[in-house]
Order: sequence, then structure tokens, then C-alpha cells
Amino acid sequence: MAIGYIDGFLVPVATADRETYRAHEAKWWPLFRDMGALSIGVGWGDDVPPGKQTDFLRAVDLKEGETVVFCWMTWPDKATRDAAYARMMTLDPATLGEMPFDGKRMVYGGFVPLLLESAQNSEGV
Repeated sequence: MAIGYIDGFLVPVATADRETYRAHEAKWWPLFRDMGALSIGVGWGDDVPPGKQTDFLRAVDLKEGETVVFCWMTWPDKATRDAAYARMMTLDPATLGEMPFDGKRMVYGGFVPLLLESAQNSEGV
């Protein structure tokens, strides 16, 4: 699996809505997969300490009763990712439903892989 592009997201989610958020991501994964995404990862904050200068908590302006969620999606290349997002923008907003987080406080970005290694498979980038 050649990964040519990575999207990363930080999202503030109400701690009580953990399962709702998981279901939200699980619902959308097949659509992104069908548009070319290779994988998705969703990590529920467990050990997210406050920093001295900046941190994940401040990045999303975390409120009491919320947890930081770190997500990533991999793509074969940026063109596939851009085409998928362009297609998402054409969907009827009514079909998207409510997002179980405050999208205004979401932090996101696209990244070109610099190094991807794993114990199972080594991919020189």
C-alpha cells in the first residue's frame, strides 16, 4: 500500500459522545474508502498533557467535559484526496447530518509523508 498523502485532524468531542463520534467516523469511512482513501485512524485522547507553550488542548480550545480526538486518513496521492474533498462539497448538506463535534474548533491539515515505518511493513518514502 503506497501512501502518498496524509490528512490529520484534531477534534474536540464531548466526552459523553464518544460512541456517537466513533459511529460518525465509521459511517463516513466507506464513502471515503470508495473515493480512494487507503486507511483511517481515530484516536481518543487518553494521555494528552497540557504544555508550557502550546498543546493539543489549546489547539482545539478544549472545554470542560470534552476530549481531544486525533484522526488521520491516508491517500495514494494528493490528487485523489483533493478529488474526494471536491466531491464531498457537492453533497447535499441535509444528507450529511449533524457533526458530533464543534467543527469551528477542528484543526486539520494535509501532509506529504516523510517517513512511514511499521513492524509489519516497511515503506521507504
